[in-house]
Amino acid sequence: MVLVVSEEVRAAVDSRRPVVALESTIIAHGLPRPRNLQVARELEEAVRQEGAVPATIAVLDGRPHIGLAKEQLERIAGEDGIRKLGHRDLPLAVAAGASGATTVSATASLAARAGIRVFATGGLGGVHRQWTATQDESADLGLLARTRVTVVCAGVKSILDVPATLQRLETLGVAVAGYGTDRFPGFYLADSGHPVDWTLRTPQEVAAVMRAQDALGTPESALIVAQPVPEAEQLDPELHARVLADALRSCAEEGVTGQAVTPFLLDHLVRHTDGASLSANLAAVRGNVRLAARVAAAWTGA
Repeated sequence: MVLVVSEEVRAAVDSRRPVVALESTIIAHGLPRPRNLQVARELEEAVRQEGAVPATIAVLDGRPHIGLAKEQLERIAGEDGIRKLGHRDLPLAVAAGASGATTVSATASLAARAGIRVFATGGLGGVHRQWTATQDESADLGLLARTRVTVVCAGVKSILDVPATLQRLETLGVAVAGYGTDRFPGFYLADSGHPVDWTLRTPQEVAAVMRAQDALGTPESALIVAQPVPEAEQLDPELHARVLADALRSCAEEGVTGQAVTPFLLDHLVRHTDGASLSANLAAVRGNVRLAARVAAAWTGA
């Protein structure tokens, strides 16, 4: 698979300057138009303000792109028919000449191939509720178990089974640390209600763990740096609990299953919190992007 790496990103990687990979699913599928393009530009600018180079990742006409030009970003944000691509979909999309936005798994996979070590996103996928019946688990987890990338995120989406996801990450050997907290964040919530074993407090500490990963020669697994959304910007926990319970009940009543569950629940949260869940989501992403840029700078010695 031939990667199309922008000149800016290639030059930064080659000269060991800080680069931050950004997913494109939030642009194509996570936000309404035209706000999605505004947010995409804002996130790239936030990376630049911290002294790093943004590398938004997507597949266009069957070619994986690492770093998007202005018109390519506009295309991902505004074109109909942009597919949602996990890492398993990449060869199919390439062979078919399709265009798609990359999820966490696809973004992490392509970033690692391009020599980018740090990736910022909102919330990871994980083990779904009622897993024992559905066997529904995000592809993010398996991919991160075999990809050497540092993912700055706000934990996992609170619609998931958080303790089962943490257990699965432990089983897969994926390192997890809270950033400035000993609690695992819950995406919209600063605290999912579950602890983490390790806490990192500075970008330099994160970079030290990354160097230790390489020095030890451990399996090529990821490092998850879970930064909570600021409490002042989180979704009200009581509102979250009430609306999520309603969403899960509606999901069961309407027979929503498989890949349709996550978008159904997230859409329900947005609509029934008057957009407050979306605001919390964006607050988390903005903070993660800035932290990722600082981690990338510490990692490269910039």
